[in-house]
Amino acid sequence: MKQKASLNSSGKKHRFGKAWMHEHVNDPYVQEAQRRGFRARAAFKLIELDEGNHLLRPNMTVVDLGAAPGSWCQVVRERIGVQGKIIAIDLLPMNGINGVDFIQGDFADERGLREIAHRLQNKKSDLVLSDMSPNLSGVASADQARSIGLAELALDFCLLYLKNGGDFVVKAFQGSGFDAFRQTMREYFEKVYARKPKASRDRSREMYLVGKSFHGEEP
Repeated sequence: MKQKASLNSSGKKHRFGKAWMHEHVNDPYVQEAQRRGFRARAAFKLIELDEGNHLLRPNMTVVDLGAAPGSWCQVVRERIGVQGKIIAIDLLPMNGINGVDFIQGDFADERGLREIAHRLQNKKSDLVLSDMSPNLSGVASADQARSIGLAELALDFCLLYLKNGGDFVVKAFQGSGFDAFRQTMREYFEKVYARKPKASRDRSREMYLVGKSFHGEEP
């Protein structure tokens, strides 16, 4: 009875799970991530975004919002060198990465912000990254609203902790609110680009907005 309860009448859920696992195991980005020691295939999204937009430089200070499981931190560490500073935060735990200062918490609440400010030593970051996705409900309109809401929170964070001239990368789903959010970003950055890395699956609605040269007012 337990098995039947986990399936719909046609068994589609079971077939979908097997299809997803087959795709995942045979995904060349998954295989390359395993070969290179990255924790997730998402590492290649940041690699492509960096190569196309010149985001990462030696000795930078970078904040990674929603960092777990840590593949973006791994890429950042490789590219900014040991003198660079990485502060990562996530609600979920994350196994340690050498040279990454990890906070388990919520960057959008007062406690999380205080922790980040403390680790930044009251300075500001050169780059803010956000690869966050909402917990998907399956209701497209609700998931879209949550995606844009997370992107807005990440932009609010930039207004506090991104230095003038700094850059911002944020994931958001295409759909309602996407164009309006991109327009809002243009109020704070000299250039804003919409990118879909090759490592993003074709069926995914995810896009990455890259803001170059922040010019927000000092708080």
